[in-house]
Amino acid sequence: MYRITKVLNHNAVLTISTEDNQEYLIMGKGVGFGRRVNERIESRSMDRIYSICECTERGKAGQIVKAVSPEFLEIADGLLKKAEETFGKIDRNVLFPLADHIAFAAKRLQNKEQISNPLTDDIRVLFHMEFKTAQEVVPVLKEKTGILIDDDEVGYIALHIHSAIEDEKVSQAMQVARAVRNCVSMVERELGKPIDIQSLSYNRLMNHIRYMVARALSGEKLKINMNDYMCIKFPQAFQVARAICEQVGKNLGCMLEDVEIGYLAMHIERVTSAELDA
Repeated sequence: MYRITKVLNHNAVLTISTEDNQEYLIMGKGVGFGRRVNERIESRSMDRIYSICECTERGKAGQIVKAVSPEFLEIADGLLKKAEETFGKIDRNVLFPLADHIAFAAKRLQNKEQISNPLTDDIRVLFHMEFKTAQEVVPVLKEKTGILIDDDEVGYIALHIHSAIEDEKVSQAMQVARAVRNCVSMVERELGKPIDIQSLSYNRLMNHIRYMVARALSGEKLKINMNDYMCIKFPQAFQVARAICEQVGKNLGCMLEDVEIGYLAMHIERVTSAELDA
């Protein structure tokens, strides 16, 4: 049972649980219609219940709820519902930073303050399904607010969705995407031309770097060492891989295991060979 402390609109109310005396946001079609403060309600099967006690990267959930218009909470809630349909169980508490981000993006666009996202293409490849899900917000936001967001904003929203799936902070996902972009740029400089982002070898390279960064952050180690073989067989790719691993380590503030060099060299050799044959 919940006691209403504030009716946000027809589809959202702030409440206090009579069981644990904690604050919750309840969202669902018509949940706030005709309701009044201090009225007691029970949750329905179609309602989504969010704890207001959470602290997010963008601040405390309770503060975000008070600062963000309910329509953006609804948009974020609908987007998370789409994500749940696609990925299964997700962390729904990402609702608050997601709604806050969408609201802030909408405000920027209203003020003609368009921003660019240099990692959009990388996010689109690294987090393909998350990006596809994030695109669902475009027509909804246009319908509800008249604001049209572009792929750069969709890329940032995709990172929020990823954080809901992988229990990974948005800042960490951005760190991974940035590390991938830096690595690919180094390979492209070695090749002397851009890599075809549609190629299979490019996708393999990006995903390898993604998990390489994740291993560096978690301390996980690879079991098989390919360094001796790759150093002799493909010395140029090995040297590029060594330089990349050193740079990634500096950017992340940690040392990558030497064993990572051989595996990365293998992917660099694949993408280099594919580009030279093209």
